[in-house]
Amino acid sequence: MSSTFRLRGRAPSRLASFAVGCALAAPVSAALAQTAIPLPSLTVVGSEPDAGLTLPLGSTTLFGNDSVSGSDDTAARLGNLPGLGVAAGGGFSGRPVIHGLADDRIKTLVSGVPIAAACPNHMNPALSTISLASVARIDVIAGITPVSAGGDSIGGTISVEKAQPEFAAPGDGFRSGGEAGVTYRSNTHGFALSGNVAAATERLSIAYDGSWSQAGDYHRGGDGAPVRATAYQVENHALTLAARTDDAVVSLEGGWHYSPYEGFANQVMDSTENKSPYANLRYRGDLAWGSLDVRAYWRDVEHEMNFLDGVKGDDMPMNTRSRQLGYSVKAEIPLSDRDTLRLGNEFDRFRLDDWWPAVDGSMMMGPEAFWNVNDGLRSRLGTYAEWETRLSERWTTLLGVRNDTVWSDAGEVQGYNAGATYATDAAAFNAADRSKTDVNFDVTALARYTADKTVIYEGGYARKTRSPSLYERYTWSTSAMGMSMNNWLGDGNGYVGDIDLKPEVAHTFSIGADWHDADRRVWGLKVTPYYTYVQDYIDADRLAVSSGTTNDFVRLRLANHDAQLYGVDMSGELQAWDSAAYGRGMIKASLGWVNGENLDTGDNLYNVMPLSGRIALEHRQEGWTNIAEVTGASTKTAVSHVRNEAQTPGYVLVNLRSSYDWESVSVGVGVENLFDRRYHMPLGGADLVSGGWGVGTYGEGRSYVATMTMRF
Repeated sequence: MSSTFRLRGRAPSRLASFAVGCALAAPVSAALAQTAIPLPSLTVVGSEPDAGLTLPLGSTTLFGNDSVSGSDDTAARLGNLPGLGVAAGGGFSGRPVIHGLADDRIKTLVSGVPIAAACPNHMNPALSTISLASVARIDVIAGITPVSAGGDSIGGTISVEKAQPEFAAPGDGFRSGGEAGVTYRSNTHGFALSGNVAAATERLSIAYDGSWSQAGDYHRGGDGAPVRATAYQVENHALTLAARTDDAVVSLEGGWHYSPYEGFANQVMDSTENKSPYANLRYRGDLAWGSLDVRAYWRDVEHEMNFLDGVKGDDMPMNTRSRQLGYSVKAEIPLSDRDTLRLGNEFDRFRLDDWWPAVDGSMMMGPEAFWNVNDGLRSRLGTYAEWETRLSERWTTLLGVRNDTVWSDAGEVQGYNAGATYATDAAAFNAADRSKTDVNFDVTALARYTADKTVIYEGGYARKTRSPSLYERYTWSTSAMGMSMNNWLGDGNGYVGDIDLKPEVAHTFSIGADWHDADRRVWGLKVTPYYTYVQDYIDADRLAVSSGTTNDFVRLRLANHDAQLYGVDMSGELQAWDSAAYGRGMIKASLGWVNGENLDTGDNLYNVMPLSGRIALEHRQEGWTNIAEVTGASTKTAVSHVRNEAQTPGYVLVNLRSSYDWESVSVGVGVENLFDRRYHMPLGGADLVSGGWGVGTYGEGRSYVATMTMRF
């Protein structure tokens, strides 16, 4: 009988202890002038998942979590990949940006569930619902997306999975084990605790994983001034039961996500409570004809917004409630040694209520509740077929077609009172036909040519479609206050939706090349240029009340326009040394550039990352992992003029991290933004607390991080 087994594979932890932080902070700062304090104990590998699905060369799979960053934001884990950025939200609610496309335009799955934001400011995006400590694998598909991994999205797919259930090996009888970790981050005086424990026989398994973290407002570089409204607290808990036969595994996960508060520097409001129970049921089996993967899910969200500690205002409650349920069925059928057929069917039903209770004693916010979205309903039924063929040892092709039918509707609305603007807008909305049906079609065609052991070329085309969200279609008030409360972009402007918005249709063309040594060990270089034309891209037009406004926030109505985005992703690595005495050193670099334009108006698209990149020296020797990293971005001058988007200056940051992994203990130390540079995040939006129009949200100043994980 064995008494212990590891639950998280090779990536030990992101957590750290306060004791370790206090004990190591002084030695860390003293040693910085002499040695590199490296980065995480994690593996970034490959582009093809276990199933062997051919994916674009620009796609990436990450295993494990970042053990030394001390971040609670799962989205931040993706920030250094070429072509990706993170639009800043709260402390754990950043939103990934792929090739200039973000939020609802990216299909984001957590344990197979396409979680929709239930907030007019999107304070609870999909990746905010999972702790980074629980992440076992992240698949990022950029650009050309297979239909089996896409649907109702135009910007790519991000799929996050927890560790799969583990069972005792034949003859072991019973196994148990787990790990616990703690993290300290100096800039925010933030603590994070996490742990998991499991027990299993050969046929049955039970596992728990949980995390809790809390942080104060972070401080910017240079003068150390606080960036107000950035504090947060969050916890996640999950219990998983699983059973297996010789050919299948059935698992049931039930969980709870809770955050009593989360500040947002780039939003008018803050999150004052977010709680979400959920359940996921999964079957994975090997059958005589192939493999079958079936999931069913349910999630309930109760979200409240107001002002934290009087920083932004006094009292203005805003409530959201959503209920989501659905299923997915995926079948993979080997037709021959060279042909594989994939079939799938998905259904997702999302119901939303968004109302703002009356404020006692307020003439403007009363006497009735304001209904922003009443009984909103969005249902999607998707079906696809995909055929992968290995024509020869050198040629592989992938062809897929997909249909997604999306039904959306909403009930009647009302304002706080019978004021002229509320009454006129509500009457027009309630009289309109609010029921919409979109029948969408996607196509993916990809070809890959392996010239020899050192060169791979590929090219492809994808037609991808996304229907408008409930907030894009059914937010209705043109009052200044009502519009400013509907802003999931973080730019300080006010937005109103349009019932008649059309689905976005994106046509993406991409080519790529991958040069490397025969063993993929000494050097490698990937280059992937791409072009996307988006028909009926959902942008915005100014309302007449702010049509001539400059150097200020404005009011905007969402509108369809044609747009284009084009750019290139580059990544490479070069072995610097490899010896028994000094371990192995690798130089790794990535670079991403994208440009986005509204073809109807000639304006730039909003929140597009400027030229950005990373270069790092990574040293690994036995249990040691050491990384010295430089990241940066150029000056952002291509801004959206219709939104009065502010420019941001360029910056360069230095990060040093180190970790050591023993059999049962891992420790890590690090320092981020070593030289305490003051900078604005290019995708950070407007600082609405300390700045106002023209002042972008500052990034975090220097922070020392310490982590420790124990396995048992």
